[in-house]
Amino acid sequence: MQIADNAVVQFHYDVKELDGEVVDSSREEEHPVAYLHGHNNIMPALEQALIGKSAGDKLSVTLEAKDAYGEYQDDAEQRVSLKHLSGADKWAPGMLALVQTEHGARQVKIKKVGKFMATVDLNHPLAGKTLAFDLEVVGVREATADEIEHGHAHGEGGHHHH
Repeated sequence: MQIADNAVVQFHYDVKELDGEVVDSSREEEHPVAYLHGHNNIMPALEQALIGKSAGDKLSVTLEAKDAYGEYQDDAEQRVSLKHLSGADKWAPGMLALVQTEHGARQVKIKKVGKFMATVDLNHPLAGKTLAFDLEVVGVREATADEIEHGHAHGEGGHHHH
């Protein structure tokens, strides 16, 4: 089956900077990533590149910052109470922390640390970078009516309802 709207796609990925350094990979996880095609669940440029591919296909896609994690925003910073940061006991500039937001956990970079507050950079750590995505399609299947109604994949590598 080829990838098209309402297909559930399972794939592995490696994200590399242009110098070849791998900065993110799904291969550390037990299962490949699963998404429902045509429902804005992954970067539009990656979704576009996957159309028509089948299980076993491998492809490399290089995305400019604007098509990947966005351009770097100089003014995207916020002061956060240290008690809202998780990931370490002591903070220093340059460290990555997790902050809980209304949209779930978000990774931020520490810019300055005070006694009770930290200034954090809200840009994604890979914002402003042109990145190469090496993708390997592991499986493609038709989505269930439930998945289409919910707008995302269920099961291994997908979304789980509790």
